[in-house]
Parts: sequence; structure tokens; C-alpha cells
Amino acid sequence: MQALLNYFINLPLLELTAMLLALAYVILAAKGSLWCWPAAFISTALYTYIFYDVLLLMDSALNGYYLVMAAYGYWCWQQKPNNSNESESAITIVSWQLSWHIKACLILAVIACALGYFMANYTPAAFPYLDTFTTVYAVFATYLVTQKVLENWLYWIVIDLVSIYLYIEKSLLPTAVLFIIYVVIAVYGYLTWRKQYQHKQVPLASTPVVEG
Repeated sequence: MQALLNYFINLPLLELTAMLLALAYVILAAKGSLWCWPAAFISTALYTYIFYDVLLLMDSALNGYYLVMAAYGYWCWQQKPNNSNESESAITIVSWQLSWHIKACLILAVIACALGYFMANYTPAAFPYLDTFTTVYAVFATYLVTQKVLENWLYWIVIDLVSIYLYIEKSLLPTAVLFIIYVVIAVYGYLTWRKQYQHKQVPLASTPVVEG
């Protein structure tokens, strides 16, 4: 316990800043605040460098993607229907069909296996398959956040649990602690968004549902 306390006391400023801003992003996103995206933009810029430095290459690439999605998410969330009387911070939650999620997950699994094989055989990446799986699914989950899809939080719960193991193994203890907190916030976010979705009785989002 004392060793962990000393680690936090001597925590590099860069990682501490990234951790606090990333935490702010998730909390603000769970509350439906537009300001989650500026926090995400800065934290992901910092984590892009941090993960590259410890050879978690897919996580580094993922944070580069997050950087772009933070700007896109900000743009999406500030768009409001013409007849909307809601405040700027309010968001309209939608839900996509289970069959659509199952098909999407199967496609993502195939992509993750292919990329994991490449990373394992042609790069010095650490934990190539686990790192790739969390990356591929996080890419999809981030898009779901920008589209205000309720189920995004369920993806993040699984992604965060796997990520905790990766970061502990790479001695990124503050980030591992951050992801433990993420799991709690993801559960809170799901319950909060579901309550808002059910209260407003929002219809299903228009999605490319495949018959069969």
C-alpha cells in the first residue's frame, strides 16, 4: 500500500493530467454534458504519446482516433432538432436493436483477429491480440457515444475490464486505477442514459438493420 501511495505522490505530471482529464470526460459524458469532448480531446492527445512510449501501439493509434472523434462528437452533440426546446447540454438517447449489435460484434471480432495476427508477427507490440481487441471494439464504442446510443456503455464495461489487466501488466498503475473507476462510471452512465431513454420514450435510431 505504501509503495502504491509513493507511486501516486511521484506520478509523472503528463500521466496525471491525462488521467484526470480522461476521468472528467467519462463523468461528463455520463451526465450528457457537451463539455466531455474538449476534455477528451486533450486527454487523448496526451495518451497517444504515453502509450506509444510503452509500446502499446494499438492503444496509441486508438487515442489518435479518439482525438478526431472528440471533435466529431462535439459537433454531433451540439446539433439539435429544429423543434427542440431542450438546453444545449441535453442529449437525445437512442437504442439500437440487439440483432444489429450481434452482427456488428461478429464483424469486429474478425477484424480484431486479423489485426492481432499482424501485430503479433510484424510489430514489437505488447499483448498484440488483447490490445487489438480492445482497440477495435473501442473504435466502435466511441462512434456509438457520438451517436448517443444507449448500449455504448455496455461495450465500455467489457473493454475497460480487459484494459485494467493490460495496464497493470505494463505498470501503468494510475491508468489501471482510472479504468477501474471507468467501470463504475460506465455502469452509472448506462443506468442514467437508460432512465432518460425510457422517460422520453425515444424511438429506435435509424440504423442499417439486416434482415435474417
